[in-house]
Amino acid sequence: MRKKQTKKAIKEAGQGYLFMSPTLFVLLIFTIAPIFYAIFLAFHKVQLLGNTSFEFTGLSNFTRLLDDSRAKIALWNTVKYVIIVVPVQTFLALVLAASLNAGLKGEKFFRIVYFLPTLTSSAVLTLIFMWMYNQNGLVNKMLETIGLPTYNWIGDPSVALIAIMVMNIWSTAPFFMVIYLAALQGISESLYEAADLDGANAIQKFFYITVPNLRPVTSFVVIMGLIGTFQLFDQSYIFSGGSGGPNNSTLTVVLLVYQYAFKNLGTMGYAAALAFALAIVILIATLIQRKFSKEESLY
Repeated sequence: MRKKQTKKAIKEAGQGYLFMSPTLFVLLIFTIAPIFYAIFLAFHKVQLLGNTSFEFTGLSNFTRLLDDSRAKIALWNTVKYVIIVVPVQTFLALVLAASLNAGLKGEKFFRIVYFLPTLTSSAVLTLIFMWMYNQNGLVNKMLETIGLPTYNWIGDPSVALIAIMVMNIWSTAPFFMVIYLAALQGISESLYEAADLDGANAIQKFFYITVPNLRPVTSFVVIMGLIGTFQLFDQSYIFSGGSGGPNNSTLTVVLLVYQYAFKNLGTMGYAAALAFALAIVILIATLIQRKFSKEESLY
């Protein structure tokens, strides 16, 4: 009896793996294999053009990071970007979702309008904002109209990264808004009814009922935001023409990886080491966030 059950279990497992084999093959070739290959490259000096060669260098690519001034600038720009964008886009997404969930007039129309930026290609969106950020563009015209100072949004190192932050908050908050909107449907109306009986106003209900009940969703949104913001590349590349300018103000870690990998000969291994270091930073940031979210759930 047991032998028959064992054979049946093996047969069912074999059928399952057979059906999963196309997906497993794709994951192996396009996800797992590249990760291990990148780790391999990180410990070598690589020459891919002409006569391909691999020279084992040990940890030299990683120690080089400590002396690379551009890597430090890129990391600092990326950290600033993450620290500002993730909290703002998370809070904005939550506020938008709560307002759309309040049963206001024209709710369906505003849901569509708010979600439209998410449907736009990142490259197209960046080009549109570059036109808006032009010195004679829409943003400066609006600032002039209300008597505020104008800026050289693309060419001024002090505001170039802020311009990218604003654009990304505007374009990514609607995506997380939809996630929050779905989660809001699961909060029991009886909680709000009880709060009404206690005389709570809308702000009190938001901070004492809505926010605590959305902690698991907020944790997910923050983790996704961390991963996405640490990987900022295309907007920075288009804004600066691939240079990370002006004066390295929009240089991010991923853009620097691209420059070392594809613009400088013989630095593919160093680019892989830089990418590996970024992966470690993202992992640490994610684990810290998860730890804090677990501690909050205990109270």
